[in-house]
Formats: sequence, C-alpha cells, structure tokens
Amino acid sequence: MKKFTFWFLLFICLKISAQKYERLSPTPPMGWNSWNTFQTNISEDLVKGIADTMVSSGMKDAGYTYIVLDDGWMMMQRDSITGNLIPDPVKFPHGMKALADYIHSKGLKFGLYNCAGTKTCAGYPGTRGYEYQDARYYASLDVDYLKFDWCYADSLNAVEAYTTMSKALLAARRPIVFSLCEWGSHKPWLWAAKVGQLWRATGDVGAYFDTVPHNKEWKPQTVTQIIDQEANIRQYAGPNHWNDPDMLEVGNGMREGEDRAHFSMWCMLAAPLIAGNDIRKMSTATRAILTNKEALAIDQDALGVQGFRYATKDSVETWLKPLTNGNWAVCFLNRSALPQKINFNWKNENINDTLLSKQLDAAITYTITDVWTKKNFANTSKPLTATVPSHDVLMLRLSK
Repeated sequence: MKKFTFWFLLFICLKISAQKYERLSPTPPMGWNSWNTFQTNISEDLVKGIADTMVSSGMKDAGYTYIVLDDGWMMMQRDSITGNLIPDPVKFPHGMKALADYIHSKGLKFGLYNCAGTKTCAGYPGTRGYEYQDARYYASLDVDYLKFDWCYADSLNAVEAYTTMSKALLAARRPIVFSLCEWGSHKPWLWAAKVGQLWRATGDVGAYFDTVPHNKEWKPQTVTQIIDQEANIRQYAGPNHWNDPDMLEVGNGMREGEDRAHFSMWCMLAAPLIAGNDIRKMSTATRAILTNKEALAIDQDALGVQGFRYATKDSVETWLKPLTNGNWAVCFLNRSALPQKINFNWKNENINDTLLSKQLDAAITYTITDVWTKKNFANTSKPLTATVPSHDVLMLRLSK
C-alpha cells in the first residue's frame, strides 16, 4: 500500500509540474533575438550591451523580457568526451553560465538556439540524438527560452522530433519556453499546442513591406505575405500557444510608416514580439514604435485572441481584435502605394467574431483612441473619416 501511495504521489507531482511548465506564456513572449542583424557575428560584449540597453532604453519596462542568442554561439564540434555542446571560447570567453547570470541580474531572461536536425542552419552541431543531454545542459545554464530550428532535418518526422525535445525539456526540470521554428512546413498549428508555447507559422520574414528586390539571392517573405498566411489560422492561437509570424524587422531598413504597420499588425495578430534590430543604435522613431504602450497592450491583452481581417476596400484592409472587458482594437492597413481615404460607419456594420461569438455592438457607443497619435476621435455614434498614408496604418482602440 505504501509503495502504491508513493508512486501515485509521484505521478501527481509530475503531472502538476508538467502543467506548470506548459503555462509559461499566457501572453505572447516579448524579447530580442540576435539573428536578423548579427547572424553568427555575436559575442559576450555584444549581448551584455544589448542587455544593458534593454534596460536603459525602456524596453524592459515596456515588457521585453527575453534575450535570445541565435545560431553561431557554439563550437563546430561537441566535446569529444562528454558530448556536450561547447560555447565558442573566443566569442564567449567567460562561458554561457556567466552570461546567463549577467542577463538575469538585469531582470531579464536568457534564451539559446539549436536545431532539430544533425546541424544548425549555419552548420554547427544540431540536437538530433542529443535531445535529453542538451536539455539538461540548457537547464544547467539556467536557460529560459529555446528556439529550435528545422535545418538538416529532411528525414525527420516533425511531430516526433519536436515532441521528443519538448519531453526532454520537461525532464530537465526547468521551465523553458519552447519556440518551434519549422517554418510552418508541417502545419504546426494543428499539433504544436501540446508541444511548445509558440510555433513559426511562416517562412523567414525580411525587412520588406511588400516587395523583395530582384537582386536578392535568397528571398525572404515580405510583411504582407506573412500577414496573409496568418489570416486563416487564428483559431489555433491563444494563451500559452501562439502562432509566430517570425521576428520583428522594425528598425532594419523599412520606412517609418512601414515599420509602424509591421508592428501594428503583429500586435493585431497577437504575435510574439521578438525585436531583431540593433537596439543599442536605434533611432528615436524606432524606439517609439517598439515601446508604444497602447499597441503593446493590444498584443498583450489577456484575452489572447488573434485578430481577423473583416473587410478590404481600395487596398485598405480592416482588421479587428476583441479585447478584454468588451473592448476592441481596429486597424486599417493601407497596402496601396498611395494614401487612401476611409469612411467607416460603425452603425452600418455587422461586426461579429464568430470564433468567440463576440459582437462589436452597434447599439453601444465606444470611445475611440488613436493608438499612435494618442488623440481621441469622437466616438462610434458618428462615421469615422480619415486618410491612411501609403504602407501605413490607422490603429484604434475602442473602449466602452
């Protein structure tokens, strides 16, 4: 009887721990990743500088928590005796634990990258066959976030590969956010909610609004292509399981209006917000976009609902996102090369979110606040008239 009681209590404890570790992202994760700007050219000094700036710039106070080292942090071979991954001693002379401690001392969290295949995308050691060993290694470093890519993995079953790593992280007994990065190739929205906290639903995004130059050898996806792919999978996102449209390109070369539209739409999509610029050198405009409290509140809304495309007219898309307490976010996205006028009569629209059975009730008068200018429009008792600049947005919060 005592033996039965012991194993029963152990089972209950493990089940409670699993549930605890699964509920790591009630709202979309926010942070910074090294890849978009630095690729494999990363170092201890760079990361410490990013951590310092995360605090001094106000990004930490705005909610950005994770600093994630992408590909290129390790040596080209594992340790010949232990089989462990080896941090590059030139790039990281004091090792990863010391760097993790430094990041934690700033009140931030630390993330690393690896790959489900035999190699990472840049050719460093992958995790295939080392899942449990690598998970224990990450736990020993006090890692808080793992981005897990999909290179050199053509022969693998994606569900099995990611599930194995998920179980390994759980067995390591440290709460680590698991970011699946298999580019949407195997429709992770159908199965990944039980595996990790977020999954890439698309290919890699580039710093291009709607067109990639023809001279690019490798063509990433544009902001608008990513938005179109996200539009039809909103029902799979929610607290602790998020569709990931890839990292932010704000501050990496697009026009200010395009950066604002990019950021606004990621917030409407309830997307993870992982900055990819050099925040040590960002402009005042870039900082203002990344730390806009009203936009961030829409992304981080506790209801956890991904927005939906309600209508399209003259290249202007109308997107809506239900928020807590019966409030709504509305975003008019102008994909045209020209400014476009809008005239939106709230009383004549029949806006229903069939996913939640929520209605923007025409009988209720909502106050209207412009998320970017902070100005108040009258309210929804009168039609909204405005002009949306090219490749830009009018983003509003409707409050009861």
